[in-house]
Amino acid sequence: MSSVTATTPTTAPAPAGSATERARPRLDWRLRFGALSLIWGFSFLLIKVGTQGYAPFQVTLGRLAFGTAVLAVAMAVRREGLPRGARTWGHLAVAGFLLNALPFSLFAFAELTIPSTLAGICNATSPLWGMALSMVALSEDRPTRVRVAGLGVGFLGVLTVLGAWQGFQGLDARGTALALLASLSYPVGWIYVRRTLAGSSHSNLSLTGGQLLLATIQLAVVTPLFTTMPTGFAVGPLLAIAALGTLGTGLAVLVQYGIVAEVGPTTGQMVTYFVPVIAAAAGVVLLGETLTWSTPVGAVIVLAGAALTQVRPKRPA
Repeated sequence: MSSVTATTPTTAPAPAGSATERARPRLDWRLRFGALSLIWGFSFLLIKVGTQGYAPFQVTLGRLAFGTAVLAVAMAVRREGLPRGARTWGHLAVAGFLLNALPFSLFAFAELTIPSTLAGICNATSPLWGMALSMVALSEDRPTRVRVAGLGVGFLGVLTVLGAWQGFQGLDARGTALALLASLSYPVGWIYVRRTLAGSSHSNLSLTGGQLLLATIQLAVVTPLFTTMPTGFAVGPLLAIAALGTLGTGLAVLVQYGIVAEVGPTTGQMVTYFVPVIAAAAGVVLLGETLTWSTPVGAVIVLAGAALTQVRPKRPA
């Protein structure tokens, strides 16, 4: 996914004006925006449920396989093929690793020991990491005082969530570090995609399908090396993985790019600020997870900082 949006990222950018982007869905974008927020917000709950029956790599492999299947159907319906060219496939392999295989796996491992609510909040730090990295890696993305202030506010929120003033007591350091590393992987992938695939002549759907296919292959190779076949198939976790892949990875990608194409990246990226709220509510209500006062307060500070990092300087008239 490119810098067009700072949400839970999964895909490479589409060339402007592609046939995929020109198609205007009948359903109002506000309804699709709400559905996307719910889908991504519930993704962390689905990961938690999936890991209750299957190993983290198996959860990620299933997620990617179901998501790729959804995009394969969409490509068949729209009569689009996969990208061509060894160079493009090489870049997509890296993008698939950084934006899909790695962060999806890290979140699955993280949720073995941390609540889904905390994982959802850690995910909201992606814009903060993105801002910090873009200051170094993207010369055209110049920082402003407001954006730098947002970076500081956001990481203050992270420290609040983690309870830094009380020595991080009761915090699973390993699981939290994995979730934060997953969130860092996304902007690294965005910057890579922006440098290598932006302006590609291939359609968004074609690039996305190729990227998810390669990420699925990567997990298909890794999973048997580090896991064993489950002795039984837990139905509930398997259904959670299927929903995570078809909705949270496949359908969500299509909905997201439709929204960005219709109302622009500034509005499209606002979904970022709803995801942790929904993730926290779902974890508390449906999984019985508990929240201390510092978690929601810190989450608000993180989101405020993330919003400030997205403020762009006004162009002279």
